[in-house]
Amino acid sequence: MIPQGASIGDTVLDDRLETSATYKLDLTNNRIVGTTDRLEAVKQAVFKILQTERYRYFCYSDDYGAELQGLIGEAPSFVRSEMERRIREALMQDDRITGVTDFQFDVTEESAAIQFTVVTEFGSFGEEVNGRV
Repeated sequence: MIPQGASIGDTVLDDRLETSATYKLDLTNNRIVGTTDRLEAVKQAVFKILQTERYRYFCYSDDYGAELQGLIGEAPSFVRSEMERRIREALMQDDRITGVTDFQFDVTEESAAIQFTVVTEFGSFGEEVNGRV
């Protein structure tokens, strides 16, 4: 018997964007405190991406996280060039982020502080990464 009903050609696709609503993290008290959306949700996503070392955790895809640990012990000139590329690559995986700009570096033999602007479809905000190199 041949099935009756709608064919694949009759399928209507929904092009609406998904909401960016997610659980809101209270990092001071290590709790979830409701939900957040739009720019605040992207800020939280940026924090989580930059705190997660890429390829380390099986529960995340290979596109999630930043490869920053591998820069420890490298020359400051190498760290400057690679940090910008790796941060931009990690954050641009999120469809809500449209750009990562205005990088400013303070890299020494011991540590690195990188400031930059994250441009999103909801607005822009400044972010900073600090660490040992």
